[in-house]
Amino acid sequence: MNDFTLTTYKLLLTALQSSGYSFQAVEDFIRTPKNKNTILRHDVDRLPANALRMAKLEHESEIAATYYFRTLSESWDEVIIRQIADLGHEVGYHYEDFSLCRGNYELSIINFKLSLERFRKICPVKTICMHGSPFSKYDNKKIWEKYDYRDYGIIADCYLDVDFDEVFYITDTGRSWNNSSASVRDKVNSKFDIKIKDTNDLIEKIQNDELPDKIMINVHPQRWNDAFVPWCSELVRQNIKNVIKRWVIRREEFRSQNPGARR
Repeated sequence: MNDFTLTTYKLLLTALQSSGYSFQAVEDFIRTPKNKNTILRHDVDRLPANALRMAKLEHESEIAATYYFRTLSESWDEVIIRQIADLGHEVGYHYEDFSLCRGNYELSIINFKLSLERFRKICPVKTICMHGSPFSKYDNKKIWEKYDYRDYGIIADCYLDVDFDEVFYITDTGRSWNNSSASVRDKVNSKFDIKIKDTNDLIEKIQNDELPDKIMINVHPQRWNDAFVPWCSELVRQNIKNVIKRWVIRREEFRSQNPGARR
């Protein structure tokens, strides 16, 4: 089975449905969580057209998900954002203001507020999710050390307001599942330690009832293609990116172990 195709993604959704999992967008989960449940989240880092294809596939299966869009040109497309919202999916802000503003708190919160206003001209936004910005030294979540997103009509940040000892977090960051060596910041503290080789392995674990009742799956739409050329392009691009990420991770580990090292 070819991994990271929409065909494979459809099989993953079918396995979850057949195993009795319901689906909730992030906002719905925060407000009224269900018992056996998949919180389906998408970080639209780039290629919004891929996000629309995925949103239509989910809609056909009567599944609601959350799509987090950046405001940079590689992610932002007002027409597609509106279409995805009209399909019944939640749209949220994939914020990266702290890294874009190079750690300036005052500029970061101004940028955050303006970006929210831009979104809300299209559709409501009630939840947010930080963009990892793996090649920046700034962690976007740090903006909330000084400010409170609830002051801006946000009910939850999907990293900060979910108990990951209760919800098993699964992410395809790095074009693999929960690969810590390919993820700089897309990680959570959790009691769960379930290894997943590939999507076929994930499907088998779902079918064999080997996963907890509550799951959050973070799927980046740009990784999933049925057409050969974009599938290969994403594979090559991600492999190069993973090499750089591993260097960044090793650098940060060295700095944490050697506080006197030059930053």
